[in-house]
Amino acid sequence: MIDKVFVPPIKCQGIKTKLVPTISEIIKQAKFERWVEPFFGSGVVGFNIRPPKAIFCDSNPHIIKFYSALKSGEITPQKAKFFLEKEGEKLDCDEGKYYYTVRERFNASGNSFDFLFLNRACFNGMMRFNRRGGFNVPFCKKPNRFAQAYITKITNQIKYIQEIITDRDYSFVCQPFQKTLEVIGEGDLVYCDPPYIGRHVDYFDSWSESDEFDLHRLLTNSKAKFILSTWHSNDYRKNDYIESLWTNLNVMTREHFYHVGGSEDNRNPMLEALISNFDASITPTKKPVEQTTLF
Repeated sequence: MIDKVFVPPIKCQGIKTKLVPTISEIIKQAKFERWVEPFFGSGVVGFNIRPPKAIFCDSNPHIIKFYSALKSGEITPQKAKFFLEKEGEKLDCDEGKYYYTVRERFNASGNSFDFLFLNRACFNGMMRFNRRGGFNVPFCKKPNRFAQAYITKITNQIKYIQEIITDRDYSFVCQPFQKTLEVIGEGDLVYCDPPYIGRHVDYFDSWSESDEFDLHRLLTNSKAKFILSTWHSNDYRKNDYIESLWTNLNVMTREHFYHVGGSEDNRNPMLEALISNFDASITPTKKPVEQTTLF
């Protein structure tokens, strides 16, 4: 089991940091040639599994553009350090008002360095876009956000991920999940972490019942092995689609605490479901997982 989980430089709500060790144990039961993620998100799962060959896809063009730039060398730890120091100083000088200047600039140009800046300076580490595709998360209200220690932490994360990308056969593609799943085959292991059906969704695009049915059809009709992350239940309700749609599959649950609410009262534990179409029995462990921030 993975003892240390390395967190990538791009954050988003619902990051699967605590589920990585369980997923790494599950995939030991499956032989595969290529790792496929139709919903790449933060990338924390794939970057910690570190398969030799992978295709990482997402409908959010900014995530794909960022990691493509990391792969090509357009973004490096040194360039990121220089950028964050320069822009962070401007942020500190005007008590955080500069954040909105960068946000307006990013929404006009889509610059990957601006994306990193906003992602690490926005409220509660959220990634949210309006219907026009504009990043609309407010400032975290910490003008000194980019202190030297924090910049070092981010640049170390970039360095680590860049080393992984350089040493492996990875592709980053911006496309709908349907297009990704139409070409999967017998040698693939697909990890899916879609927006959660029945819950508030504004990550980049919406998620409907039709999307959930499309996902089920494409996965179950393929010859690929797959693991699906979804929500199982919380203190107030349960995910009815697990019983009505994702039947005759292996279901494993793990508790996962979410930190995306505006107040602590809204930040509740959720029981996560990991659904797979192959034998995914693992030995339970109570050993805590260490989260490495590369600081």
